[in-house]
Amino acid sequence: MGSSFPPGGPAADSSGLPPWEPARWAHAWVIPTPPRSAWQRWGRSLVLLVVTVASVFLAGALEPVVLRGHVLLLFNVREGLALAGGLLSILLAHEMGHYLACRYYRVDATLPHFIPSPWFPALGWTFWQPLSMIGTFGAFIRIRGPIPHRRALFDIGVAGPLAGFLVCLPVLWFGIQGATVQPLPADAGGLFFGEPLAFQWVSRLVHGPIPDDKTLVIGQLGLAAWFGLFVTALNLMPIGQLDGGHVTYALLREKARLISRIGSWVCVALVYFGPSWILWAILVRVLGRRHPPTLDDEASVGRGRAVVGVVSLVVFVLCFVPNPIVFSWRDFFEATGIRQLLR
Repeated sequence: MGSSFPPGGPAADSSGLPPWEPARWAHAWVIPTPPRSAWQRWGRSLVLLVVTVASVFLAGALEPVVLRGHVLLLFNVREGLALAGGLLSILLAHEMGHYLACRYYRVDATLPHFIPSPWFPALGWTFWQPLSMIGTFGAFIRIRGPIPHRRALFDIGVAGPLAGFLVCLPVLWFGIQGATVQPLPADAGGLFFGEPLAFQWVSRLVHGPIPDDKTLVIGQLGLAAWFGLFVTALNLMPIGQLDGGHVTYALLREKARLISRIGSWVCVALVYFGPSWILWAILVRVLGRRHPPTLDDEASVGRGRAVVGVVSLVVFVLCFVPNPIVFSWRDFFEATGIRQLLR
């Protein structure tokens, strides 16, 4: 995707604006992209989707069980379908929200690309498990064309998280309905998750208050809902070119850079709660904190979008959890053997 000057070159532009003003380039002509092959238009996306569906399904269906010193591999089709159906519906709704908004504003963008997780042998060569416990690292679309104005930027940015959140709500409801409240032994193993506000409210509505000596055990559908909430919160962070960064720049153009910088340092501070935030803190630094301008930054976004912006902030609060995986630094030091070395 490229752009060119109007006929006659830069001197023919009668806008009177200096070259560095984004509004001047709203008069530019956009050169159409050459025709793409079927593989580029939808073939690559379809292959990635099929591989990701298989990866997520196997991640939910396969379960190793130790019985009398032997490792048995259980294959639960129902749980595999629950994880694949619940999680991928949320991710697909999220990315299609972005994609359809791009189509509405005639912004060149790809279909959603899903990212399957690599698998590696965990118990010899008989049992393999995914690097990501849910079998995928999410999905994305690639926006090739320029964003015409801040209204389009806002709509494209906010459509994904809101669409994903709406699909996540029924998945959350049915996932928690299928969960069970069980006693919590002092030496309980397994993986424990922090609970976002939306998760806590639905859990209380379905199961009532849970005593301190008990815990809510979720199945694969509940796991899909939890990750759906978590992904929504991550994307709504007001940083750089995350969805929240798009929304922030569209509404608060001059202040977006400062907010993005504060947000990136907040991610670094979240490492205090546990090592699970390290990768995300690094990633948001790589993504950058400065948002590029649109072709016409001077166009107003309107009051209605400001209201939707507040709604997206409420969604972020409902989905965010400071300690997503309950795995403290003390647990990390003990698991890696560093605690023994420091004694």
